[in-house]
Amino acid sequence: MAMRTAVIPAAGLGTRFLPATKSVPKELLPIFDTPAIQLVIDEAIGAGIEHVIVVSNRTKPAIEAYLTPSSDVVDRVRRSGRTDLADRLARIGADVQVSVVYQDVPRGLGHAVGCARQAVGDKSFAVLLPDELMGDESLLKALSKVHDLTGNSAIGLKRVAKDQVSEYGCVGIKSEPDRNGVVEVTSVVEKPRPANAPSDLVIIGRYVFGPHVFDDIDSLQPAENGEIQLTDALLMAAQSGSLSGIVSDIERHDTGSPRGWLEAVIELTLQRPDAGPSLEKWLRSRFG
Repeated sequence: MAMRTAVIPAAGLGTRFLPATKSVPKELLPIFDTPAIQLVIDEAIGAGIEHVIVVSNRTKPAIEAYLTPSSDVVDRVRRSGRTDLADRLARIGADVQVSVVYQDVPRGLGHAVGCARQAVGDKSFAVLLPDELMGDESLLKALSKVHDLTGNSAIGLKRVAKDQVSEYGCVGIKSEPDRNGVVEVTSVVEKPRPANAPSDLVIIGRYVFGPHVFDDIDSLQPAENGEIQLTDALLMAAQSGSLSGIVSDIERHDTGSPRGWLEAVIELTLQRPDAGPSLEKWLRSRFG
C-alpha cells in the first residue's frame, strides 16, 4: 500500500533554546520567514503524504494554532507578495489533512511515535523528525519505495567521521550498499563510543514503518533514563531481518541546537533568490 501518512514528533520542550522556547515552540522558530515545521510538512506533501499527524504537548498550544487553517493569514501573506508561502499554507486542511495528538509526558521518541497509533490506524507511515531539514523529498520517496517493495521498515542513513558516531544511532550492515544506496541493517546501537561503533553509518531523521511497529514499541522496556527508545524497536526489526536502510548524501540541516538552527537559517536563506543575494552581499561586507 502506498504510504500516505506521516508522523512528526514535536512534543519536546526545546530546553536548549530557552528562554525563547518559554513561549515559542522550537518547531515554529523561523528559517528566514518560514517555521521549520512548515518545511517538514512541505517535504511530506512533496512525497505524496495526504495525512500529517503532529505529536505535540499540551503546553505548546502554538503548534496547534499554527496548524489550524486560517484564510485571513493566508490572505495577508499573499498580499505581502509571498505567494509561494501563501499557497503552501493554504494546502494545510485542503490538500493535506493535519491532526494533532499529544505526548504530555516526555518518555522518548519511541513513546512519541506510539502516541500516534490510533490516528495512523493500520496503514504504513513515515516519521519525520522536525529538527532535521532535508534539501528535498527524494530520500522520503526512496524509503517509501523500499518499504513497498520489501515490506521492511526503512531508515535514512549517512556516513560520518568515526568520532561523530556517538551523537547518533549507529547501524551495522550485512554488505555494502547497492547502486541505489540500499543496505540490509543487522544491528542498531544508540550513541556508541567510536571504538564500539559497528560502522560509520548513522541514522538520520527519516523513517518508514508498517503498522506492526506499534506492537514492537508497546513491547519495549524503558531504557535506564525511563524513555522508550525508537532505536530499540529498530533493533528488533534488524534482528528479525526486516530493517532496510538507504545511505544518502541528501542536503541536511540539523536545527536541534541554537548553533545548528542559526547555520540552517543562513545556508537556506542564501539559497533563496529573493533574499540570498542581499544576505551574501552583507556577509561579504561584514566578513570579507
